[in-house]
Amino acid sequence: MGHMPEYNPTIGLEIHAELKTKTKMFCDSLNDPEEQHPNVNVCPVCLGHPGTLPVANKTAIEHVIKVGLALNGTINKKTKFDRKNYFYPDLPKAYQISQYDKPLVSGGTLKNIRITRVHLEEDTANLAHADGASLVDYNRSGVPLMELVTEPDFTSADQVVDFARELQLIVRYLGVSDANMEKGQMRIEANVSLNMGTKVELKNINSFRAVHDAVEYELARQKEAIEKGETITQQTRGWDEVKRKTFAQRSKEEAHDYRYFPEPDLPPFETEIFSPETIRESLPELPAQKRVRFKEEYGLDEHKAEILIGDPDAANFFEEAVSELKEQLPQASVSTLYSYLTSDLRGLMNQAGISFADMKIDPEHLAHLAALIEEKKITSRQAKDMLAKMFETGADPEEIMKSENIGIVADENEIETVVVAVIAENYAAVADYKKGKTASLQFLIGKAMSKLKGKARPETLKDLFERNLR
Repeated sequence: MGHMPEYNPTIGLEIHAELKTKTKMFCDSLNDPEEQHPNVNVCPVCLGHPGTLPVANKTAIEHVIKVGLALNGTINKKTKFDRKNYFYPDLPKAYQISQYDKPLVSGGTLKNIRITRVHLEEDTANLAHADGASLVDYNRSGVPLMELVTEPDFTSADQVVDFARELQLIVRYLGVSDANMEKGQMRIEANVSLNMGTKVELKNINSFRAVHDAVEYELARQKEAIEKGETITQQTRGWDEVKRKTFAQRSKEEAHDYRYFPEPDLPPFETEIFSPETIRESLPELPAQKRVRFKEEYGLDEHKAEILIGDPDAANFFEEAVSELKEQLPQASVSTLYSYLTSDLRGLMNQAGISFADMKIDPEHLAHLAALIEEKKITSRQAKDMLAKMFETGADPEEIMKSENIGIVADENEIETVVVAVIAENYAAVADYKKGKTASLQFLIGKAMSKLKGKARPETLKDLFERNLR
């Protein structure tokens, strides 16, 4: 042969996301992912009792239409539900209501990856294995589940994660799913092959990092197998977090015959009844549009913009605070506000374990704090202390300044009086300074600061000491 063969990875994704609705997909049991007690949110429909009839959840259908529009897909005019038949303990009816040949959404693109379809189905129950027994919790059975299938357009693990993260952001911006991978609200399956060869399906991976590492490992494993002249078997594989490798779960020798047929209990319907055009007009600004706007409007660089875009609540808080700040101080820069929001305030929030929804500080207060710093009315040390008080009490910084008598002494005469007193009281340090010991100046500034209770700017003090020590 002589030359090394080329290895071209071909990867396609199937992504499931549990939708945020009040009730389940085909019954009125609650859809509550936080419910800790097993088998509480159940009824004869989602337990699969014979003779029960499903009724489709309108909100779930609207959610999928939203996603389809956000991804520039086609909302199919006619759509229907189908039965996908298979037997497994987590499937009480022994079939799953899904969509087969007429999904809600066809086509679309995201990050230059073609999307094949987006459809709606019901989730399965949860299986827990303990002491040689399997326990079934039906709280999740029948929860609305969106499935998105891509074309095999990915060529690397990085690209896969990039796409999945963006999709997670989009469904969060649309408010259709919390898409928390750790909680199983978003699940990614990757079909991986080299040179369009036999494909291996990676399943049950519950973090972006694991998805990335599993895909990388699988590409390397297949390459090695091909180089050794082995054949790759079509199978599903899981990811072992401890050994950091994929492992075989089951072989897919024959294609599964799910015997799909139209769900007889749910008539086909026209999507026009959900007026997709009205839904399109109500779509919020999506992450890609927001990135462009944040760079142009606020002069944020890519990295700074991304930190805000990744958290819709942080982005909204930032925007409200900036518009308040600009009203007070049109010439103010947003960078002070940005850094207090993303570092100091974020630190306090993480420590207390709370989100923007539960926080006492409102955007207007943060804007006032930034304005005080910008106008040099308080020092950065004072700002940090005030922020902590604002966080505890929800008070406005102006109130805190008054009640605690914080602020900067603007009157230079008052400061100068203190400077002169400090020079008189610290003869040795003054002598050292005159010999050229610059550290002595810091010592003197420190003394004056404590007399002024931190209410003078170090720059002002330095200036006055230099003038008085000539």
